[in-house]
Amino acid sequence: MQPIRLTGRAMAFVLAGGRGSRLKELTDQRAKPAVYFGGKTRIIDFALSNALNSGIRKMAIATQYKAHSLIRHCQRGWNFFRAERNEYLDILPASQRVAENQWYLGTADAVTQNIDIVDSYGVDYVLILAGDHIYKMDYEIMLRQHVESGADVTVGCLTVPRMEASAFGVMAVDGTMRITSFLEKPKDPPGTPEDPNVALASMGIYVFSWPFLRDLLLRDAADPNSSHDFGTDLIPDIVKNGKAVAHRFDESCVRGEPGDPAYWRDVGTIDAFWKANIDLTDFEPDLDLWDRQWPIWTYSESVPPAKFIHDEENRRGSAVSSMVSGGCIISGTEVRNSLLFTGVHTNSFATLDHAVVLPYVTVGRHARLKNVVIDRGVHIPEGLVVGEDPEKDAKFFRVTETGVTLITKRMLDVRAEALG
Repeated sequence: MQPIRLTGRAMAFVLAGGRGSRLKELTDQRAKPAVYFGGKTRIIDFALSNALNSGIRKMAIATQYKAHSLIRHCQRGWNFFRAERNEYLDILPASQRVAENQWYLGTADAVTQNIDIVDSYGVDYVLILAGDHIYKMDYEIMLRQHVESGADVTVGCLTVPRMEASAFGVMAVDGTMRITSFLEKPKDPPGTPEDPNVALASMGIYVFSWPFLRDLLLRDAADPNSSHDFGTDLIPDIVKNGKAVAHRFDESCVRGEPGDPAYWRDVGTIDAFWKANIDLTDFEPDLDLWDRQWPIWTYSESVPPAKFIHDEENRRGSAVSSMVSGGCIISGTEVRNSLLFTGVHTNSFATLDHAVVLPYVTVGRHARLKNVVIDRGVHIPEGLVVGEDPEKDAKFFRVTETGVTLITKRMLDVRAEALG
């Protein structure tokens, strides 16, 4: 007989309230977890899909910053949970449940303010998940390590080159994977016992037994000196006074094929967002979105198939090494190494090269766009050229250090006013 999966006794609490300010104007109207990714999905779909595929049927999503887009997406795409089957997905906006002037003060406080809701689930274990990373992971494996090790908390960790770990919270561990110290963005990160050239960086994923976490949260809430944050307050306290254990992502990563690299991305900057999307157009991308055994679930609009029209010299609707979503019309446009989301319409004599184009963008005739991210609903004017002269582009658009240009409706409006 197969053992009962621990995920059936667990819930996922997804922290999805952050803006993600490094994404600049892409998060002016939406929280980072609601940002589009991969042609059809939103970033939060990866954490939720991991939980669902792992066997978790009880989930809560804490929202705060400009949450409407995120809430609407979850209502439309994740509304299949049925209470009569003991399944739940609750959306928990910061709603001044504790005091009229108190929103979520930190990641831990977001859980503390909803203790009564978690109590109502009747679960034994709680997974705390960040809602803003791209990865595929079987949480059952991490849960089993947590139970078998007798840990107070188990922390999901990436194995990264040691000096690259300076951007993360880093775990120092002993030979049993017990965490001996937690260092926030150290200049000289500690290596692992078996390899001094790599370090363990926190993924922002934590497993607790609910009774232990409940007591810990109440004590933290009563501490006036706490910032009420898991990474800043709770985890270091357990490392010092309890038993914290590290879980290697390599052990629970869901791979397309055995031997594939463990894929995890923080698409928290324009450059990282652009690159992770463009990487999906590779011949064999590191992230397998075609895996039917571990699908990424999302809200799918009812749209017609993509359409390519015109077959004339210099006016041929074509896409090479690209991903084109449903509802797109590629009319006499050359598309190369690009990713087009739902409902993109392009017009004759335009070219797109290494372009990430969010839903319902229209590209005018003769436009030439290279190394760009175009926000949802933008209308690219006829003849616009971006990606060939960075200094000229920077007058109206956001150009990153690596030469990727972000184009939004507001930027184009400013440009139109300036040019009369």
